[in-house]
Amino acid sequence: MKIKRVTVKKNERGLLLRNGDFERVLQPGTHWLFDGMDQLRVELFAQEQPAFTHALVDYLMAKEPEVVTAEFVRVELNEHQVGLRSENGVLVEVLPPATRKLYWKGLVDVRVEVIDIADSAEAPASVVARLVQTQLRQRAVQGLAGVLQVQVPEYGAGIVWIDGKIARVLGPGSYAFWKFNRNVVVELVDLRLQAVEVSGQEILTRDKVALRLNLSATWRFTDVLAAYTRLAKPAEHLYRELQLGLRAAVGTRSLDDLLENKRVIDEVVTAQVRSKLSAYGLELDGVGVKDIVLPGEMKTILAQVVEAGKSAEANVIRRREETAATRSLLNTAKVMEDNPVALRLKELETLERVAERIDKISVFGGLDQVLNGLVKLR
Repeated sequence: MKIKRVTVKKNERGLLLRNGDFERVLQPGTHWLFDGMDQLRVELFAQEQPAFTHALVDYLMAKEPEVVTAEFVRVELNEHQVGLRSENGVLVEVLPPATRKLYWKGLVDVRVEVIDIADSAEAPASVVARLVQTQLRQRAVQGLAGVLQVQVPEYGAGIVWIDGKIARVLGPGSYAFWKFNRNVVVELVDLRLQAVEVSGQEILTRDKVALRLNLSATWRFTDVLAAYTRLAKPAEHLYRELQLGLRAAVGTRSLDDLLENKRVIDEVVTAQVRSKLSAYGLELDGVGVKDIVLPGEMKTILAQVVEAGKSAEANVIRRREETAATRSLLNTAKVMEDNPVALRLKELETLERVAERIDKISVFGGLDQVLNGLVKLR
């Protein structure tokens, strides 16, 4: 027979095993153990780590209820329950369903809040507040993989899918959903005005001219639930409707009609697409054609047409000016015919213009010869 001395510190607990079987829990202090013919072993557990991870957990919970009640905090969850474990009032772990654990009573105040998740996948608001920004704490919260946290901005909404079905639409705010026993997905939707570009559309006009058009449109959601209930991908559906509307507007009109009134494309596309989108919870705010690109040979032909038109306009203007000048000369001639003084003034004006172009003039016969002989009209 041997006597063994075992000391358990104040921040420890001891587990006495006789021949591998549980015998009792040793409290802080000095213990004298008589092993006799048996093999005694003491395992010490620091109370700073309250989780009791041992092969005897199931045995103690099943066969030693008094020991469990006195020494441990017992956690036993069914398949439809989760637990929020806190230490000294601070959340430290999210326990999944069917958890069976023991935690030492002692230095750390361990409490477990049990939540039933059978009827609702959404976590209560009080729980959401405790889960927000857990990564900023000194000690990370364990088990967050089983929680889906969602932050919906002020200008958005969230579509909640549970097991492939739309459950509800979330407004702005913070939310959390239990992912245990179900598949939960939240898709964020922007409710602000959005833009879509329909670029590089090759379309034939009514007179068989191939045009390349670029269209820009703005739109928004008016009923998110209707949009995602009736459409798999609302944005792609809008894009296709804009394509069809653009083809309907261009394919039924000639090139001249489109070039004379480019706004007709915007008006036709808006009217056709807006009526189709209203039933799907989408609203078309505005449509505008950014570019109309003509094929190379058509550009040359139109350039020639424009050049010919401008040349014709220039000729008309030139003929109009020539006619006006001739009419002015005729009126001047009629005035001079009836007024010798006006005729003489015109002669002097002509003489002045001629003199401006001559560097040197030799005059014979005096001033009278200059006035009467240099320029003489019969």
